[in-house]
Amino acid sequence: MNFTLPHLPLRPEKPRNKGITMMMDKGLSIRQVEDFLSQNSELTDIIKLGFGTSYLTKNIEQKIKLYKEAGMKVYLGGTLFEAFIIRGMFDDYVKLLDKLKLDCAEISDGSIVLPHDKKCEYIHTLSKNFTVLSEVGSKEAGIIIRPVKWTTMMNKELQAGSWKVIAEARESGTVGIYRPNGTAHVMLINKILAKVDQDSILWEAPQKAQQVWFLKLLGPNVNLGNISYDDVIPLETLRLGLRGDTFFSFLPKDLKESMEQH
Repeated sequence: MNFTLPHLPLRPEKPRNKGITMMMDKGLSIRQVEDFLSQNSELTDIIKLGFGTSYLTKNIEQKIKLYKEAGMKVYLGGTLFEAFIIRGMFDDYVKLLDKLKLDCAEISDGSIVLPHDKKCEYIHTLSKNFTVLSEVGSKEAGIIIRPVKWTTMMNKELQAGSWKVIAEARESGTVGIYRPNGTAHVMLINKILAKVDQDSILWEAPQKAQQVWFLKLLGPNVNLGNISYDDVIPLETLRLGLRGDTFFSFLPKDLKESMEQH
């Protein structure tokens, strides 16, 4: 860091298991990746090559190599996994992961109907050779999944071998754990937290207000994903209380009280 400032929240060093930031790459060029890494490599843990963008992205193997050399986990978006599954091409998907030298994989069923036992079977199979992240929740607006089903699915997927379970929100942040206007489904989230280990959940939070909401609820080391490439540093300032939205959230009580007295 550029200078010393006391009373900032402690952030685990990489590689870390909590306080994770997942950046969603929706088609950055090699030059953009190099620029991104020059400023954000220490702040970013995971890169998701969003939805099916890896089918179109040029120089994808070079891009993946750059991210991995910078100490990041890289995986293909879950929608691409579903595109292979609906075509009966699971073995081809595994071959693609090997070809791209990926050691992470996302398994989701946000667009297709996939029996949960089958989903857990895919997780178990892939977890033997890959770090698996599995996503829970539908990508369709208006589809409500009961809280007990969310928690049951999340725990079963963790038991099947998932490293993290992702709470679905899409890149828009308007489905799954959020309402169409982007505000949090508070009751759903609280019920998930009552039944699922907090550090095992990666909350998709593409909007600033959503990031602030989770940081105030769960502290600076909550796992957040679907972060835009140009929002990684702004998010880190939120985690550290160096932005107005969380300025007082993590300060010691005596400092807050001294401010109130003045």
